[in-house]
Amino acid sequence: MRLEVAAQTDIGRRKAQNEDFYGVFRADTPGLRLFRAGALICVADGLGGHLGGEIASKMSVIAMKDIVKETPPPGVNGQVPSLLPLLVRYTRHSNQYVYQANQQRNYDGKPMGTTLISALVLPGQVHIANVGDSRCYHIREGELVQRTQDHSWVDEQVKLGKMSVSEAELDMRKNIVTRSIGTHPDIPVDTYNWEIQSGDWLLLATDGLVNMVKEREILEEFRAGGSAADITSRLVRLANDNGGKDNITIVLTHVSPNIFKLFYFGAKTFVRKQGLKLLWLLVSVLFGAAGFFAGYLFRDSGRLLF
Repeated sequence: MRLEVAAQTDIGRRKAQNEDFYGVFRADTPGLRLFRAGALICVADGLGGHLGGEIASKMSVIAMKDIVKETPPPGVNGQVPSLLPLLVRYTRHSNQYVYQANQQRNYDGKPMGTTLISALVLPGQVHIANVGDSRCYHIREGELVQRTQDHSWVDEQVKLGKMSVSEAELDMRKNIVTRSIGTHPDIPVDTYNWEIQSGDWLLLATDGLVNMVKEREILEEFRAGGSAADITSRLVRLANDNGGKDNITIVLTHVSPNIFKLFYFGAKTFVRKQGLKLLWLLVSVLFGAAGFFAGYLFRDSGRLLF
């Protein structure tokens, strides 16, 4: 299974610092034992208004990384084992890691905390554990599906029927999370598991993207085509163009991409970025060739004159 992974984090246009953090851990990760092909992807968004949000997000991803050193659990009757219990255990370990740091440092203000969404992308399937309002989208054949539920105040109001989805999108309290890493000694963890196939896309992102860019706009960028890096850059730029009110972090994974399309988009991106340099190189080569040819002609004409 090939994975094309692109990641980008951006401070946005309103924040003084970037409190987001992400991690992508693949086959070259030291001590890897959990899988042979695939990746562990983590996205964390430090809580704004809390002390040390940028520290909490980094700590949570660092704690989560150690899951790749685990020995794969045995399957039952030849079935592929579920890795969800393992993801839950490490998510709770991450929570304890940040929570204990809060207890030791005795913050005067709100304790540091963070959202955390982790995905194990393996051949044929994806396992996800989620705490907070960072989000996973699944894109297949031009259709986009939100795979995770937000742990936010407005999301709870929508579930209770007290607020419509359109009202929630406009509500100023949509950044209030009801579940986070590090603020309590224990937390419930939502888990998800579904099958993936060649050509699928997985988009993990903080609310700096999903609160600034509507789902139809996200889907338009995928339909416009391009490599994972191209689409990621365009989405970050769009979030900033729409206001950039928060930090923006995106990790985009393309499952078993078409190798020819991958080469085409890679070459296209290279030409776009290096176009001016290539043009000057071509001009220089042509100018040098013209000079050489002219010199050759003048040399022959000089022999005829004398």
